[in-house]
Amino acid sequence: MPRGRPVTVLDVRALNRATLARQLLLDRAELPALDAVAHLGGLQAQEPQEPFTGLWSRLRGFEASELSGLLTGRRVVRAHLMRRTVHLVTADDLLAWRARHDAMLRQRVLGVYRREFTGIDLDELKLMGREVMSDGEPRSMGALARELAGRRPEPGQRALGEMLLAALIPVVQLPPRGVWRTKGGVRNALVASWLGRDVDPLPADGSDPVGRALVRRYLTAYGPAATADLRAWSGLAGLPAAVAAMRGELVSFRDERGRELLDLPGLPRPDAATPAPVRFLPAFDNAVLGYHDRGRVIDDAHRGLSVTGARMVLVDGRVAATWEFEDGAVAVTPLRRFSRAERAAVAEEGSALASFLSDRDSDRVRFDAS
Repeated sequence: MPRGRPVTVLDVRALNRATLARQLLLDRAELPALDAVAHLGGLQAQEPQEPFTGLWSRLRGFEASELSGLLTGRRVVRAHLMRRTVHLVTADDLLAWRARHDAMLRQRVLGVYRREFTGIDLDELKLMGREVMSDGEPRSMGALARELAGRRPEPGQRALGEMLLAALIPVVQLPPRGVWRTKGGVRNALVASWLGRDVDPLPADGSDPVGRALVRRYLTAYGPAATADLRAWSGLAGLPAAVAAMRGELVSFRDERGRELLDLPGLPRPDAATPAPVRFLPAFDNAVLGYHDRGRVIDDAHRGLSVTGARMVLVDGRVAATWEFEDGAVAVTPLRRFSRAERAAVAEEGSALASFLSDRDSDRVRFDAS
């Protein structure tokens, strides 16, 4: 940006409306589920059924069977990726992005179990784990750890399993886990065996095309945002270099605290006065977790809800209630007093959600005391 040109300041409400638009929460999108998963850069999915609500709230006419079919058809997969959390991502994105996350995944497991891996050659451990997994037999974390414990007994089974399957070896969690209304334990298979080829290697010349791709994809679905927000979403520390390499194609803003916010030109930044509909978010939705500064969506007083797995309701674009699905009813617990119009809008959207979650057996909503 040329020196002397005034920088546009985006207030919290303007950032809120930009986030809602990018996250497909301002207007439900006419998109296939596969395209929505790709647009969002994946959905956090350690709770296997939550992505169904996430897509229902974002897509017009979404049917749960569509996402289940993408899982069983190997078009989308469940894998440890951003922030070392399980994400539902497209198969293409996992193949392209997984190697770029390797170092972060190792460091995050070591952050928990560093003492247990003192003196252990992790590259050797990775080869041993891949050798066992190469027979094509799906395994749980515990089963793989038990098979390797005799060869490498130093770490405990939990530490060994997490290092192997959440960091060292590119694997996917197989269906039926993650299929609609289906319970299943975690069974892991090599990416190469499930998708027919291994993950893309990092370029030998030290360039970072994946880092630049991640910056573009993040800003498309989350921008305008600070580099700290990008790091909070991805868990990757090395993306400032990718941002620096892309400076010429980015536009810059400031928030009310003076932080620089980056964005791609030409993307939606709706007027702050744009009305926002009620939306029900699943647990751990990245519309909230995908930022270091979550103030554009949730008040500081309620920020803890974003990491405890609370399902949240957006009213006028902000977290204003939590919700659960119990005995065929959507139970809403307000975090503040609702106006009559707000209560009616929450009830209407909650009734539609209850119908979706119950396979149209119920449309009941109740309001619990805050």
